[in-house]
Amino acid sequence: MTIAEMRAACRAARQDQRHLGFVPTMGALHAGHISLVRAARQQCDAVAVSIFVNPTQFGPKEDFSKYPRTFDRDWELLEAEGVDILFAPSTEEMYPPGATTFVNVEGLSEKLCGRSRPGHFRGVTTVVSKLFNIVEPDLAFFGQKDSAQAVIIRRMVRDLNLDVEIVVCPIVREPDGLALSSRNAYLDARQRKQATVLYRSLMRVQTLADRGERDSARLIAAALDVFKEEPEVRLDYFEIVDRETLDPIANTSKGALVAVAAFVGTTRLIDNIVLLGQ
Repeated sequence: MTIAEMRAACRAARQDQRHLGFVPTMGALHAGHISLVRAARQQCDAVAVSIFVNPTQFGPKEDFSKYPRTFDRDWELLEAEGVDILFAPSTEEMYPPGATTFVNVEGLSEKLCGRSRPGHFRGVTTVVSKLFNIVEPDLAFFGQKDSAQAVIIRRMVRDLNLDVEIVVCPIVREPDGLALSSRNAYLDARQRKQATVLYRSLMRVQTLADRGERDSARLIAAALDVFKEEPEVRLDYFEIVDRETLDPIANTSKGALVAVAAFVGTTRLIDNIVLLGQ
């Protein structure tokens, strides 16, 4: 489907004041993605999904070429969920020759994963803004696992006066707590077990917060103690930040985002929890 065909399909879906929900993905779908599709189905009259492995959000040493691509299986899953429109454009369709325009949310895109992956969020906001322009959804659905991404996209929507409501849905986890991710497929059995350290560190923070601990430094220290149990896992960051600015905060009494990223083998995983204000 071309961009022109996608625009026409989405405009037809929005006729008679029908609400169109949109779930942008990079494919390799799992239960987390399906939860977004189901949320869109519950809240909207029609649902569009995109599958596009976006090259501009990958760094030069990252996994763009080996990122899992399972289009046939993905399409079967989406059909089973009753998705109305699927958009799976080529790179050439999304980025015409000579394209030099990017969307960057300054002041946010350099934080958390943006610090470790320079240019990553610029690639995300560029492609999401392009997709919003093509689909023109009423609501767009994103997962809380990519917490910084959700904050940045909300800011982009506000700053650019885009007419779309951003809906952030809860993280879907394996029974042992590991957040679902397409990159989990890269883990061997031993690494898969080690990967639960991200969730375990977050749960240590949650437990202490539930007991009344508000000091971020003490909460982070407790989380780092959990990481010592898995010396082969390389921590990228463990931060407690403001939920809107993504700046580190010293005290969580007004609420906080607790975010972690780590390398299990060569696979980089992320996770987070939200602490509510007291």
